[in-house]
Amino acid sequence: MPIRPPDWDWSFSTDGALALAPALNYEEQSATVAPMPPPGPHRRARATQRRPLQRERRLRRLAVLFAIALVALVTLLLSAFGGSGAPAAAPPPASASRLLPAGPPQPEVVGRIGSLHLQLPVPQSRVTAVGYQGGSAGSLAVDPLGQQANQGLLRRVVHSIFGGSSGGVRWFQLPGGQGPPTSALQVGAAAGTDVYSPVDGTVLSIGTVVLNGRSYGARIDLQPTGTPSLVVGSPLTAGGSKLGSIVDFSGAERQSLARYTNDSGNHVVVEVHPAASLSLG
Repeated sequence: MPIRPPDWDWSFSTDGALALAPALNYEEQSATVAPMPPPGPHRRARATQRRPLQRERRLRRLAVLFAIALVALVTLLLSAFGGSGAPAAAPPPASASRLLPAGPPQPEVVGRIGSLHLQLPVPQSRVTAVGYQGGSAGSLAVDPLGQQANQGLLRRVVHSIFGGSSGGVRWFQLPGGQGPPTSALQVGAAAGTDVYSPVDGTVLSIGTVVLNGRSYGARIDLQPTGTPSLVVGSPLTAGGSKLGSIVDFSGAERQSLARYTNDSGNHVVVEVHPAASLSLG
């Protein structure tokens, strides 16, 4: 009778390791990852093409920003140092009351040269604008009273910091002329408006203003009271003695004051000359 082997003839250290070997080998094979293929040539080409496009977009943005900054700088400089500036908003259209007689103006000094004060020669209700420009040869500079309405940004900043004249008549600096920039006072008003003497004094002469062969009103030379000169003619009272009326110059020339009025810019001009340069004829 053959001898049967024992029921339990199994070694853990030997047979167990052999039993686990296939499983361990399987886990090792399943954990292995195949290496990734290198990037294709088409991907590198796309990246190379994107770089010049991005650089071009950045340069384009910088050019636009530079142009905007340049325009802003030029605008700031023009507004800061410009003397005349852009035309101010025109006053509202004249009312029907301006067609009625207004009488003499209320006493109001608008400019001076030392002790000589120039009063407003036109009734306040008729004034459309007040301006200064260079006068004729030999005219003296007038010191304007009030505030320049078209002064540059830099001057406005200086006046706001250090103070300046804010009351009185608003006036405009006008281009042109031969004398100093403020040697000709222009007071605008509609044609036909009465004009009164800007000073106390005496009439020295009355002449005709001729332009392009046509007569336009009169030039009246006045001798202010208190200055050394011959006393000839009728006495005058500032703001009380009527000299004449404003004529229509719109058909003869383009008037500078028209930039700041709602009409053709008709006005009366007041200049101050040394006594020796005035004619007595």
